[in-house]
Amino acid sequence: MSIVLTADSTCDLGRYGVERDVKIMPLSVILGEETYLDGVTITPSDIFDYVEKTGTLPKTAAPSAVDYEEFFAPLVDAGNTVIHFNISSKSSSSHSYAAEAAKKFGKKVYAIDSKALSSGQGLLVMKAYDWIKEGKTAEEIVKGAEALRPYVNTSFVPDRLDYLYKGGRCSRMTMYGANLLKIHPLIQMEDGQLVAGKKYRGSMEKCISCYIDDLAQQYPVYDKTRCFVTHSSAERALVDFAVDKVKKTFGFAEICETVAGSVITGHCGKGTLGVLFIAEENA
Repeated sequence: MSIVLTADSTCDLGRYGVERDVKIMPLSVILGEETYLDGVTITPSDIFDYVEKTGTLPKTAAPSAVDYEEFFAPLVDAGNTVIHFNISSKSSSSHSYAAEAAKKFGKKVYAIDSKALSSGQGLLVMKAYDWIKEGKTAEEIVKGAEALRPYVNTSFVPDRLDYLYKGGRCSRMTMYGANLLKIHPLIQMEDGQLVAGKKYRGSMEKCISCYIDDLAQQYPVYDKTRCFVTHSSAERALVDFAVDKVKKTFGFAEICETVAGSVITGHCGKGTLGVLFIAEENA
């Protein structure tokens, strides 16, 4: 018997998930009358093209309980215990459907509400993989992941607020003012939902520099195993700057760069960048 890790496509793990054989359950992205599978039949560039042509954001949809049941079944039938990580239940109905499906399999499938999204969710998946290698049981991993959730820093700084405005997350005046004055608000996860925080002003490079400095001050004690620099197709120079700044500011053993998938991109827009990692309890 072995433990298999699975996750919603919103985990944005990229090659790091592939290397750890994490099975991905794609959410749906709806462009007009057409439905696509995140990371399978649609890419972020398709999102940008659609929004530019139509002026509207794509819609997204969670897999149904039946979809999750069909996803888990062959893994269980092969003799595995499955631990599945969902995007925050306050951002999607994915977790409720996965939890409903998990009940069909008893203690062979565990559905965890990550209370995060993007690579904040992915950090829990990666930690679970570490624990598997350490020989922990499925029950120990589930308990550990649930205890760790409050210490996952999930935050981003968007380049522009156009997508947030189109998605009803800020007013037209706020969007215009921010774009005109080069204001880039911090968007962070608190108790499973996204909220606006500090407002940075200036070029994205300047804002990202201040953002990383603020993270270092806010989280002086942290898990040094890894962090993610995750972005929605940001300019290469900005990503390189962020990675270099993180290297100089923190002491992570591994810095993982990933590009946000279509679901996350469809909500935050192009050029958003975040530095995500796990803090420690006494931080």
